[in-house]
Amino acid sequence: MTLAAILLALLTGGGLLLYLLDRLHYWKPDGPDTAGSQEDLSDPADTDGSECCGMHITCEKDSLVAGMDRDILYYDDEELDAFKGRPAGGYTADEIEMFREVLLTLRPDEIAGWARSVTTRGITLPGEVREELLMIVAEARDKR
Repeated sequence: MTLAAILLALLTGGGLLLYLLDRLHYWKPDGPDTAGSQEDLSDPADTDGSECCGMHITCEKDSLVAGMDRDILYYDDEELDAFKGRPAGGYTADEIEMFREVLLTLRPDEIAGWARSVTTRGITLPGEVREELLMIVAEARDKR
């Protein structure tokens, strides 16, 4: 009977310790990204951009809408400014290929920033490229 009580105490203590360690890890910046809301955007200057803060449903680093008021960054794609104001269905096959080429030459950590940059510049992505972009971002989120 005493052995059973000792084992029960050890299991309970171990379980409590694991629970507390898990909860502490949850609040670290590299923990799961499940707290906060999408509208809860912190100041971009508060983070160094190297990893997510963990305080938002989606990581600001790879969110396609977060930080839209930031300065425009170019990703060696200045030629796309010629398409400002054009509707998504108004591109030729060669122009769609131009967007696709830029998208596929970006590093994975640049893709969400490029999407924000294009949107901030008033450029509507062609439908096919937009679908590819969303698929790439979703896959990157699934890998984390």
